[in-house]
Amino acid sequence: MAAAERADEAAVAEDPRRIRNTCILAHVDHGKTTLADHLVASCGDGLLHPKLAGRLRFMDYLDEEQRRAITMKSAAVALRSRTGHRVSLIDSPGHIDFCSEVSSAARLSDSALILVDAVEGVHIQTHAALRQAFIERLQPCLVLNKIDRLITELSLTPDEAYARLHRIISDVNSIYSALRSHSYFSLLSAIEDNPSTSSSSTDDLPEDFEDDDDNEDAFQPLKGNVVFACALDGWGFRPQQFAELYARKVGVNPSAFLRGLWGPRYLDKKTGKVVGKKAIKSADPQPMFVEFVLSALWKMYELVLKDGGESKGVKKLVENFQLKIPERELKNKDPKAVLQSMMSRWLPLADAVMDMVVECTPDPVAAQGVRVARLMPKREVTPEDAAGCPEVVAEAERVRRCVEACDVSIDAPIVVYVSKMFTVPYKMLPLKGVNGELLNHHGDIESEECFMAFARVFSGILRAGQKVFVLSPLYDPVKGEALQKHVQEVELQYLYEMLGQGLKPVASVGAGNVVAIQGLGQHILKSATLSSTKSCWPISSMMFQASPMLKVAIEPSNPADLGALVKGLKLLNRADPFVEYTVTQRGEHVLSAAGEIHLERCIKDLEERFAKVKLEVSDPLVSFKETIEGEGVGLFERLKAPQEFAERTTPNGRCTVRVQVLRLPNALTKVLEESEQLLSQIIEGKTAKRDGVLDPRLSQDDGDSAAMLRQRMIDAIDSDLEAISGKVDKEKLDRYRKTWLGYLERIWSLGPWQVGPNLLISPDAKSSDAVITIQDGRQGILVNGRSHVSERLGFVKESDAKANSNLDNGESAVDTPESLHLESMALRNSIVSGFQIAANAGPLCDEPMWGLAFIVEPYIFADGSDAANHSVQYNIFSGQVITAVKEACRAAVLQNKPRLVEALYFCELTAPIDQNYPSYAVLNKRRAMILNDEMHEGTSLFTVHAYLPVAESVGFSNELRSSTAGAASALLVLSHWETIAEDPLFVPKTQDELEEHGDGSSIVPNLAKRLMNSVRRRKGLHVEEKVVEHGTKQRTLAKKV
Repeated sequence: MAAAERADEAAVAEDPRRIRNTCILAHVDHGKTTLADHLVASCGDGLLHPKLAGRLRFMDYLDEEQRRAITMKSAAVALRSRTGHRVSLIDSPGHIDFCSEVSSAARLSDSALILVDAVEGVHIQTHAALRQAFIERLQPCLVLNKIDRLITELSLTPDEAYARLHRIISDVNSIYSALRSHSYFSLLSAIEDNPSTSSSSTDDLPEDFEDDDDNEDAFQPLKGNVVFACALDGWGFRPQQFAELYARKVGVNPSAFLRGLWGPRYLDKKTGKVVGKKAIKSADPQPMFVEFVLSALWKMYELVLKDGGESKGVKKLVENFQLKIPERELKNKDPKAVLQSMMSRWLPLADAVMDMVVECTPDPVAAQGVRVARLMPKREVTPEDAAGCPEVVAEAERVRRCVEACDVSIDAPIVVYVSKMFTVPYKMLPLKGVNGELLNHHGDIESEECFMAFARVFSGILRAGQKVFVLSPLYDPVKGEALQKHVQEVELQYLYEMLGQGLKPVASVGAGNVVAIQGLGQHILKSATLSSTKSCWPISSMMFQASPMLKVAIEPSNPADLGALVKGLKLLNRADPFVEYTVTQRGEHVLSAAGEIHLERCIKDLEERFAKVKLEVSDPLVSFKETIEGEGVGLFERLKAPQEFAERTTPNGRCTVRVQVLRLPNALTKVLEESEQLLSQIIEGKTAKRDGVLDPRLSQDDGDSAAMLRQRMIDAIDSDLEAISGKVDKEKLDRYRKTWLGYLERIWSLGPWQVGPNLLISPDAKSSDAVITIQDGRQGILVNGRSHVSERLGFVKESDAKANSNLDNGESAVDTPESLHLESMALRNSIVSGFQIAANAGPLCDEPMWGLAFIVEPYIFADGSDAANHSVQYNIFSGQVITAVKEACRAAVLQNKPRLVEALYFCELTAPIDQNYPSYAVLNKRRAMILNDEMHEGTSLFTVHAYLPVAESVGFSNELRSSTAGAASALLVLSHWETIAEDPLFVPKTQDELEEHGDGSSIVPNLAKRLMNSVRRRKGLHVEEKVVEHGTKQRTLAKKV
């Protein structure tokens, strides 16, 4: 029997069509881990006793997870459905601080179980879960959890419960339809004004990756991809189960009966047919879902909770449904325990969910055929590269086809993606291998923690002890020799099947399976692609819902422990996919985390696991950005008014730089920020260096990405024009639009880091003098940069860009030496470098600039000195040009009313109505801007949506809990950046200002100046403040007066 089971398991492992990979995504505390408990207890081959399901929290095996009662990391477990399918289930966190773990889980899955609390409904992280599933092209299924609370807590009638459930499913469908129609972010803005919005147009949807019709809802109970459940008590069902039940009892067709179990469908008692509301003659008809499903549940709850398990009515129910319940459980004095025993046997949760996963989600073969465009998008190879290595290009294309087909044949190339590294104590590793041999885990131990790779095989068969190539995201097989640092050959040690905290050694793993790999700890930082051939494109990098915003400087309490801290930080950086570790110019060790809970966990891991030293942690280092004044009509007025140029000249007098700065329209700035990864791919022609933030509108890899992004930039300008159209003449608006479109045709570079929300605009060669003459008789020319970014985005043609770039050469070659033209072309990189430095460190407090366009006009003059030391002079000169450009950009910002920009969280606060005033007091104290509030129907809870500055968020959760006695909770999600209206450099100048403030010596620093000074003080920059605040009469030491 055992041999037969092993043979069957081998057959299943070899056939990826009998495999399912799914993850659980939901808002925090909606029941993900509780659901996973019941699935493990039922299908985990004895990993968890059914009595402990829902209470042990099997997947939350870390002490910190059990203490806080929240999931902090993604964990996988291998299950077996009753149909024999192998299901890899990945439980993921619901808190925004651990969104990187959600991305890691989604990348290795083919489908997603979206959980929604039937009482709380759709929350902000439900949006994030649906967005994550859409980005990774996962097939979503819906689980409406905590149905029991509608009966026991809210005391709703079946009709009221049906209305609530129908509204929640409509909300989820509208969100997903908006994602598919590329209008998600407009919907997200709408819910801030009306959180209960539950309708969204699904007309004119573009072709999606699903087989469903575009106008069809993604989640339909009659299709079987919706489960109604109570995970805590272990019961759940799909309408199909009730259709089969009533079909047996009444003798009707199950499929015909099923069509009436959702929506406005009614059963005509006389004819026995399912009809619409108009055809039913009853005065107060009930939908069939209410009459045959919810009413039965309500009666069951009412009967058991009222009479207990020993009543005649309960025993009759047990007999009617043929439930096998031990007598001792029916005699339990706790009616809730009796109810749980009956419901879990009548409607087993694991059966409903596992059947839905097997029937409604794709196997790896079907899923990878759909997801390959996201995982391995087709790369554009230049004809020169293709001609130089045709074998490499052909082999890379063959590897991609094998990934698309989930090829599990023996000769198929191996492709594995590692989504994260996680640690397991060496003492927890298995001691024996597949055949009972002892495993050697102590080859080279630097710490007590062993690094494991959380991975999935996409092609081929991976074997323990096999040699593979580790490819970083920057690897390019066409340029393999030039990028050797991005590839390394590694021999794998052991492979494990993940069973929650446990690990089971396996000899080999076929395509479509999730696996843990030992032996990659020293070779992978966070994520990578493994391949048996170098001729393989790396799998696309993951994108995260947010970016690390909370930064702290850490140092050991004992300076002698600095070495241990640095070593521990490197281990933490490898173990946590989201944490960032940097060393500042001042030598500070800065740790960046997603939020307070994430930061607390990182510090705890450092002190107890990785560094094992006591740490001193600074106050949070909040990030700001710098811009200039001007939004809406103000932006139009500033563009219309004549702008002064900031001018700087190099010390040797050979180069003069004139810079003019303009504020970008907010919509255009937002597009540039959201499209960083796509911009990097378009401009550089390779995978982005930094992980981007999720944007469903850029997730589709089909079509012309540059054309799509170009249109979005033009639409952003048009949207700003539309917002001010009522205040400005149409003729002026047309002129404004033409001006900005002209700037978009002259984009030289983006910054900072080549993809930021700032533009470097090349000078307009057609309107500038090509040759200028100064008083000493020297001639100079305008350094006209090539519109490289505009050319890549398609705003100008390549031929036009080259023509504009060389316009000054053609006009002035007769009057100026050719060497001057060559030198001007060589200085282009110096000009861009100066802009990048300025964009990364503004003049207010060395923070990055935001939403600015710099129009630069650099002039270079002839050098009359001897050219003997030309190379040395050029090296010095290029550095002077970089400095001149940087200083000119900073000066231009200072003379155009600079402003600070702060990050804002979108805050979703939930509290009882009696804690209304304390909650609002905490929000008002921290400069929160209230958007709206609403009561939860049928409950005493209310929800407040607000914007909370990141600078004020430190300690917010703790203060909220203490002020409301723990009754209120809040979730913070990074929303956007917003300009602080106050001038940080305010000095009274006008007559009215002088009358109000005097000479300014007694003015209390405004908010912007306080924030600016705090950042300057932290960075060691000069702070203009008086040591003596108020002068008083000098006091002497004499006691006499």
